[in-house]
Amino acid sequence: MLKPTESVNELENRAADAVRALLKNVPVIRIEKLEPTPPSYKFDLLATLSLDGHERLLVCEVKSVGQPRHVRAALLELQRAAGGFDPPAIPVFIAPYLSPEAQALCREFDVGFVDLVGNARIAFDTVFIERQVDVKPAVVQRSLKSIFKPKSAQVLRVLLRDPARAWKVADLAQVSDVSLGHVSNVRGELVDREWAEVTDDGLRLSQPDGLLDAWREAYEAPHGERAEFYTTLHGQSLEAALRDVLQAGPDAARAILASFSAAHWLAPYGRVPAQYFYADAGGLAALRTALKLSTVRSGANVVVTVPKDYGLFQDAVESAPGIFCTSPVQTYLDLAVAGERGAEAADHLRQELLAWRT
Repeated sequence: MLKPTESVNELENRAADAVRALLKNVPVIRIEKLEPTPPSYKFDLLATLSLDGHERLLVCEVKSVGQPRHVRAALLELQRAAGGFDPPAIPVFIAPYLSPEAQALCREFDVGFVDLVGNARIAFDTVFIERQVDVKPAVVQRSLKSIFKPKSAQVLRVLLRDPARAWKVADLAQVSDVSLGHVSNVRGELVDREWAEVTDDGLRLSQPDGLLDAWREAYEAPHGERAEFYTTLHGQSLEAALRDVLQAGPDAARAILASFSAAHWLAPYGRVPAQYFYADAGGLAALRTALKLSTVRSGANVVVTVPKDYGLFQDAVESAPGIFCTSPVQTYLDLAVAGERGAEAADHLRQELLAWRT
């Protein structure tokens, strides 16, 4: 992505500098020439190299966007341009930042890549250069997190219920309870990252696992007030009380099982001593009464979060009569950030309930 004040020429200059810096440390390579190409060319930079006395050419395409959808289209053009030389030139794709998915595409097309944060891979003849850095530009991190914010998450949870289903924008907006404009923005992000595709029937997820992986990496637990209590109820008496009080509908006081407690009903893995809930204000009051909750300084065995975002209640599931839980996707995300034991439970739940075939 270009900086607001960065021109195309400035980006190409930075790209050329990155290529020079990468190649200058290879003893067998001498850079004879590296310069921009005329507008009539199908690529942006041409590098002439001397490798042990033999001339080799790099043809480089420079793009301001490194999203997989844009990368894929550029790689095809770059391959054709490289094949126009005799012998064929070495194609190299350059962008300010290339995600692991974009890098994988370059490998799939056998095209070298360089990004301006330090990731690179160029292989030809006896030369093999590969560098990986654990850095994401701030603008990329903001863009990635934006797709997982509460309103966008409502759309994603609907899509992940049945990844093979195709959705018209209007239908998806209605079911997820967000605006048409917001659904369109989410659709654009998903398609650009190649997590979804637009078919004649509508939008459908093409890479649900890739989407869920990215969501897990960027996930932040819902913001809200967290309260801890103690209940003397356990076993059948606790279960009976839960069936009486749990509700997910918007016309009732909402209280649903969450995290380890939801996982116990969805995909049992191991018991934990505490019960976890999401609730609105009315649901919290109902829980306090039904479970006979008391406040304690230590030894709490009930944790209730009153989230600012009520969208997760829309995706609740009734895992057994009267037992309402966060959806498998929401439960998976909450478990994934709940420490080592939570990560193990998350992996188990994903294998049991989120192993999709698309």
